[in-house]
Amino acid sequence: MAIFLSCSADKTDSPQTGDITVVADESFENVTRVLKDRYMLFYPKTKINLKIKKENEALQDLLKGNARVIVMSRDLTADEKTAFKQKFKSEIEPARFAADGLVFIVSKASTLENVSVDEIKRRLLDGKNSLIFDGSNSANTSFIAKRLGIAPNDLQYSTLASNEDIITQINKYPNSIGVVGFNALSRPHNTESKMFRESVKILPVTDANGNSVAISPQTMKNNTYPFTRVLYFITNEAYFGLGNGFIRFSCSQPGQIIVKKQGLQPFYIIPREVKISE
Repeated sequence: MAIFLSCSADKTDSPQTGDITVVADESFENVTRVLKDRYMLFYPKTKINLKIKKENEALQDLLKGNARVIVMSRDLTADEKTAFKQKFKSEIEPARFAADGLVFIVSKASTLENVSVDEIKRRLLDGKNSLIFDGSNSANTSFIAKRLGIAPNDLQYSTLASNEDIITQINKYPNSIGVVGFNALSRPHNTESKMFRESVKILPVTDANGNSVAISPQTMKNNTYPFTRVLYFITNEAYFGLGNGFIRFSCSQPGQIIVKKQGLQPFYIIPREVKISE
């Protein structure tokens, strides 16, 4: 785990006290919210404000100093890395904490039972806008463009305001495919996630070798699911304050257990401690 230290000298907080803002895309909201809520339970004198914005907007907030920590899934461009270095006089050190993925959902009435990588690419270029995302500036569209080698401006798709709207739309139009982040569906004991899972059909993805792969923590862990991505934190904090404290917590054993309970794959494999009695 890498903790990034920038050059700011404003030490107004510590890992146990303070008030900061963390920004995450809607696709990463659930896991980020649980992590920050648990951290504040451990450290009652801290306040972590979570704001939900599109991934590109989150990065702008970090560069402007409006956020202390952001969650990202895509690699930064050369220009973005340069802007960060010029602003904070240091290189970016991502702190990876979870493997997530994109899932493709259809109405239960749909005849589709799986979808291939080639079919997804074809639908994004055929002008019929049959794939539905949660906003044109979301982490999901950025990720899929890079994954399929398509220029973002060449993507052709529909957008709706939220995951809930996507579910409504695909149930009206069975030929449509919704594209959402796995964490919206992955929480095993969450009522909202359970209702989401029960209202749609999650399509396995057929890879280039003809293998049909369903998303799961295991297929994300071994990277056999074709649309696996890694979530990571970036901070502009120059010292070991609340931002870096939260990041360290998320990447250490307590945080990684939370990630696992969210149905995602922890980035760090935590070995079990075995005590041998003499």
